[in-house]
Amino acid sequence: MNWHDSDDFTEVQVSSDTVYRGVLLAVQRDVVKLHTGQSAIREYIHHPGAAMILAQPDPDTVILERQFRYPLRRHFIELPAGKIEHGEEPLLTAQRELQEECGYQAARWRHLTTLHPCIGYADERIELYHAQDLSQVGHALDSDEFLEVLTVSLDEALRWVQTGLITEAKAITGLLWADKIRQGLW
Repeated sequence: MNWHDSDDFTEVQVSSDTVYRGVLLAVQRDVVKLHTGQSAIREYIHHPGAAMILAQPDPDTVILERQFRYPLRRHFIELPAGKIEHGEEPLLTAQRELQEECGYQAARWRHLTTLHPCIGYADERIELYHAQDLSQVGHALDSDEFLEVLTVSLDEALRWVQTGLITEAKAITGLLWADKIRQGLW
């Protein structure tokens, strides 16, 4: 994409304050200078990032999880994913999470893309990996983590997207990647 100099409306940070710091997230309140010279306030959530895994025992099958998500107080069907620990490489996060949550290791890994799910209010990034040649080794969930591992056909998972059973955005993105990969398009 070729952007012209007149199209530069980059905002420049003038000051930054941490309004709240929790176990996982921090809320920032920044003052920025606009390209017009005016000031504005930007509030956003700082997130350490995550890795998500498109784990496929074969091209027509996918590993999913059913997990209760407190903010919406309901169960969701998702792809396995987890927070990147401080200093941890995202691939190591993906490998750790696949084993801890689902009980699998994979012989082949490929980075597919980086997702930015909440650009209006968070700096979160999600690294999406494709895991193949799976072997079951047993899981090791965190003490406060409860989920059900589902092995379903990719066609069924895509039907769940179409019918609204799967509504979680990163899972939908990962499943659409799986379909494109299966078709040999990506």
